[in-house]
Amino acid sequence: MESVRIKSYAKLNLTLNITGVKDGFHLLDSIVTSVDLYDLVVLKKRRDKLVSVFMHGCGSESIAFEDNNAVKAAELFINNYGTDGADITIYKNIPMGLGAGGSSADSAGVLNGLSKLYGICDPIGLKLLADKTGSDTRYMLSGGYARLSGRGNEVKPVDSALKLDFLLLAPKERISTAQCFKTFDETGDFCGCGSQQTEEALKRNDKYSLSLNNALASAAKKLSKDIQTAYDELSAFDPLSVNMTGSGSGVYAVFENAEYCAYALSRYRGRFTPYRLKTHFPKKK
Repeated sequence: MESVRIKSYAKLNLTLNITGVKDGFHLLDSIVTSVDLYDLVVLKKRRDKLVSVFMHGCGSESIAFEDNNAVKAAELFINNYGTDGADITIYKNIPMGLGAGGSSADSAGVLNGLSKLYGICDPIGLKLLADKTGSDTRYMLSGGYARLSGRGNEVKPVDSALKLDFLLLAPKERISTAQCFKTFDETGDFCGCGSQQTEEALKRNDKYSLSLNNALASAAKKLSKDIQTAYDELSAFDPLSVNMTGSGSGVYAVFENAEYCAYALSRYRGRFTPYRLKTHFPKKK
């Protein structure tokens, strides 16, 4: 095998709770799901140990080589397994700064792609490498419904066949994750609400009992008026719920069915880019 193509999917946080701080890092309790928005990662074998990464789309061309987590993931893999390098091209569809895990998706796509390219089957080793590239990357290796804890690197899959329909709005103004957490620390209360109820609802395939929340939403609204505007615009369609993903700036609504979600998209007249999304179920290995 000389080349592989990997679809690496975005995620949405259905819940995001802050349960404490340890060693300077916030501890999370979060329910996440994959959605059908993905970056395409194309990898080709090299005959040396070098790595090249070319980014296309969503303004990703401006990412410096040394700041690119996809580069870090590739170098970690090659150093750990002693393989040759790869020429990697990433075609981005997941907007940056949205809270949808785009950077982690690229890192996971590179790790999964190199593993397939060089015929290495080591799920545990791959997860350990993923932890070194970002807190969400371990989850992004497999995706699906899951409950994340710790720094986001403790992953418990949630067995559910629930299909959800989302309308995601993407404000152009990005929010600094570090600044969002800092603002939360200054104004927020640690909480652990929503995740248990949401996990139980997912297991019952009950969309009406989901308890969606994001502890960082209030902090994000203080940093960007666009967040509140997105909440207001989506709430006007009377969806089942409106929530923010990650530390922003993406805000999404969950609709009762695909038809109503399509209707909302057709009637949206705001200034943010809308994305109609649905739950993505990864293939079982």
